[in-house]
Amino acid sequence: MEQGKKRIGILTSGGDCPGLNAVIRSVVSHATLGYDWEVLGIPYATQGFIDRKAISLNVHGMDVHGIDPLLSTGGTILGSINKGDTLERTQDIIDGYKELELDALVAVGGEGSLAILHDLAEKGNWNMVSVPKTIDNDVPFTERSVGFDTAVSTITDALDRLVFTAASHDRVMVVEVMGREVGHLALHAGISGGADVILIPEIPYSIDSICHQIRELRDRWGRRFAIVVVAEGAKTESGESRSYTDAFGEVRLRGIGEHIAEQIALCSHVESRVTVLGHVQRGGVPSPLDRLLGTAFGKSAVDLIAQGLYGHMVAWQNGKVVPVPLSQVFAKQVRPVDIQGDLVQTAQAMGAYIGELSKSQ
Repeated sequence: MEQGKKRIGILTSGGDCPGLNAVIRSVVSHATLGYDWEVLGIPYATQGFIDRKAISLNVHGMDVHGIDPLLSTGGTILGSINKGDTLERTQDIIDGYKELELDALVAVGGEGSLAILHDLAEKGNWNMVSVPKTIDNDVPFTERSVGFDTAVSTITDALDRLVFTAASHDRVMVVEVMGREVGHLALHAGISGGADVILIPEIPYSIDSICHQIRELRDRWGRRFAIVVVAEGAKTESGESRSYTDAFGEVRLRGIGEHIAEQIALCSHVESRVTVLGHVQRGGVPSPLDRLLGTAFGKSAVDLIAQGLYGHMVAWQNGKVVPVPLSQVFAKQVRPVDIQGDLVQTAQAMGAYIGELSKSQ
């Protein structure tokens, strides 16, 4: 174990999510109380290195009248970015790390932002450890990432609300949720919220089968409404993604929910409505599980620095935190839904249509 007082930095990168402040709180508390280290918060991820800015963090400096608010505060007090000219400013970012005289860095991010930071760390010879966060829950080698549980709860709450208006008007409610490449959010929330149809990127589907499901609910069971949950990354039957280009020229996924609703109306002659939850899923107070996970990850990340075990990510496996080499994390693609796993089988057992499984295997 390395000796001596250290100055470590922490940053949050990529899209925000509930639980990030729990990670920051844990890193600061354990580093200062457990090791007597100095902790600097790097604002707006790599932009902080470019601007040569840092915020001194300590346990009591984050209190408000003696009350610690970070566990129950969403978002991130350090700010975050998920775009920019990182590649063009690589040397500037590397120099910023050196000028802040950091001994190590805790990087909190999703699969994409961590890959960029890992590349910077290798080029700049940084001492870096990583914490996975993403509401998509798609980072390899960890069963859970910070933010996922709260997002599932938010979507489930929305489904609980929408089911009453669906039942009142005999409508099909189509709910579009996040999930660019994977369907963990749609699957978990769909099961928790009792969805009748769950569409995810990993499994192709048939509009005829969806309409059959809706007709079956009406004709056999007398239920004249239905709830459909679809991940934004699910494609049309012909394999096309639905997206739009924003004012800054960025291509954004959106519209598959509208497409599904239109197709359902055409083939089943049932009135349908679409709700796109969007960034509502990123907001709110972190759940107890995300607070617990963020705290455990932050503490373990500091311990990895104390052990000199750099180039690793903390991961949740079998009920405990374990270190995983970042080289292994980025050697794999994002973690998809196991289409033969227990959750998919559970959704089917509960009567939900989840796609044409035989065609995806």
